[in-house]
Amino acid sequence: MPYDVVIAGAGHNGLVAAAYLAAAGRSVLVLERQDHVGGLAISTRAFPGVDARLSRYSYLVSLLPTKIVNDLGLRLDLRRRRFASYTPVGDGGLLVDNADDERTAASFRRVTGGESDYRAWREFYAMTARVAERLAPTLLEPLRPADRLREVVGDEVAWRDLFERPIGQVVDERFADDTVRGVVLTDALIGTFADPAENLLANRCFLYHVIGDGTGEWNVPVGGMGAVTGALEEAARKAGATITTGAEIVGIDPSGEVTFRDAGGEHTVTGERLLVNLPPAVLDRLMGGSPAAPEGAQLKINMVLSRLPRLKDPDVDPREAFSGTFHINESRDQLARAYAQAARGEVPDLPPAEVYCHSLTDPSILGPGLRAQTMTQTMTLFGLHMPARLFPRHKDEAVAATLRSIDSVLAEPLEDCLLTGPDGEPCIEAKTPHDLEVEAGLPGGHIFHRDLAWPYGEAGTWGVETEHPRILLCGAGARRGGGVSGIPGHNAAMALLRGPS
Repeated sequence: MPYDVVIAGAGHNGLVAAAYLAAAGRSVLVLERQDHVGGLAISTRAFPGVDARLSRYSYLVSLLPTKIVNDLGLRLDLRRRRFASYTPVGDGGLLVDNADDERTAASFRRVTGGESDYRAWREFYAMTARVAERLAPTLLEPLRPADRLREVVGDEVAWRDLFERPIGQVVDERFADDTVRGVVLTDALIGTFADPAENLLANRCFLYHVIGDGTGEWNVPVGGMGAVTGALEEAARKAGATITTGAEIVGIDPSGEVTFRDAGGEHTVTGERLLVNLPPAVLDRLMGGSPAAPEGAQLKINMVLSRLPRLKDPDVDPREAFSGTFHINESRDQLARAYAQAARGEVPDLPPAEVYCHSLTDPSILGPGLRAQTMTQTMTLFGLHMPARLFPRHKDEAVAATLRSIDSVLAEPLEDCLLTGPDGEPCIEAKTPHDLEVEAGLPGGHIFHRDLAWPYGEAGTWGVETEHPRILLCGAGARRGGGVSGIPGHNAAMALLRGPS
């Protein structure tokens, strides 16, 4: 039978769109290739016989607006991390404690030798907080052109430094210490292969990482990322959406006709409108095109530890250091060197990376047996400047180099702390852009589906439109997409329910 709306892909954005549209009385069918919903925002027992539910791909929540949570009645617990970050420096380190300004200031003094970078830090992030508060609500509204969004921001210095000048140049001017500069710049490079000193693509990445939900805070979802998409699935089904898994879409027609294949063969279904929660390159291919793939850039390593590793810094508890973002060889100069090496097609000799331990904030992801052991923790590593061009040929080399990189800032080898599973294997797995392309169907393994776009555009549009009137993007590749946000799903639904404004 024909549906009002057919949604291609049951990732979190597709589920958001389905929940809104079904609640508004539309007949909605969601088709998903995999045997589960949630896309990359899932929780998985990654290691045989080890009862730990890891957020295998995406892992923290910042961009998901409270409005979507409230609109859809999602039952979620998103916990704030007390410690924003820790960065090892020699035998000490830089600790940013959200609950203790004086401790943070003292840490800056020890690392930088003075007060100026801490003052610059507070000024810079006060500016980004003001921008976040003003800009975040616009992400759920029709697009504004750049000049009108500039008026919303209402701060010419902020607009210049975040939108018009390379973020690397801005950071060099505002901060003197190489370590502090690098800590700021990492938010400009998550999943993005760019030189922040020259390329405004890094600015777009930075912007999305500091404006989430009007605060820019990165919170821990209790139960793992699967709790987020589980709540979205519940909302969509409760509203009346039909969700079919194991249904691989093999063709899309501008008329709204969708062809999919499941265990029973090939089928065709028609939607008055079609929402596509797939990368734009996949949509083009399904419509008969031959698109070029974007290039993802990250290395994700999931681990379960029998205990936290010891630090070189005697003044910081490892539970504090690893509950926030633990920066590894991510100074400004180290980031620049790694970028230059990767751009030449080489694995960086000291890969920049960051880790955090979800279970320190949310022990519920560990089964009762692991929790009883008290010292067991999960650890997630995200490596920067690991473009798809390096893989799959250099995967083993990249993983080995990354482990050497983290060992260089610890007081003992990380491998000594890995939990061994019942099968005798250490609990560690690595996911590269190539793995994401094979396992999740992401062209080039690009976690944002394609390069992030500025959050402005043609007035009155929603940033989800395509050249085909009956087809809208509702995934990360839409304007104002990327990350676990639900924003493109919301905006595609509103484009149908409200129309242009």
